[in-house]
Amino acid sequence: MKKNNDPHHKLARALALILIEHNWKIALAESCTGGLVCTTLTDLAGSSDWFERGYITYSNEAKSECLDVPVEIIESFGAVSEQVAKAMADSARRKADVNVAISITGIAGPTGGSPEKPVGTVCFGWSIKQDVSDDVKTITITKQFLGDRKTVRTQACDYALSKLLELLQS
Repeated sequence: MKKNNDPHHKLARALALILIEHNWKIALAESCTGGLVCTTLTDLAGSSDWFERGYITYSNEAKSECLDVPVEIIESFGAVSEQVAKAMADSARRKADVNVAISITGIAGPTGGSPEKPVGTVCFGWSIKQDVSDDVKTITITKQFLGDRKTVRTQACDYALSKLLELLQS
């Protein structure tokens, strides 16, 4: 893999090594990051060995049509919710037939926030299926990032990758 000192690429390289070691592939389901995580991962030469696919499901309709997120979940909890992030991650993992999937849904701003979910609110999901069992571990977390649209998206990308590294190394 080509060396690049960009922090995104350091995270991507570390993740790639783990995926290669386990002979796993990854899928992404991105909303507010609009493909930034996919781009970060596929910027690495050789990523086709461990990157399967990415779903950019920006609208609620896309989340339902492409990832089978039930409309009822979106209507009950909102598109920016851990429930939707979980459904996105689990579906991306199943549909792509991979061991690992990340989902990201949030409000990058500068508009779209509310008192309950201000701009910078991002919900994440990580769905991991170990080879040795049929058990699936899905983790969801909501984070609040500060900054402009680009900063929120960049922080979300970094967090998604660093948290997945933590989960795979534990």
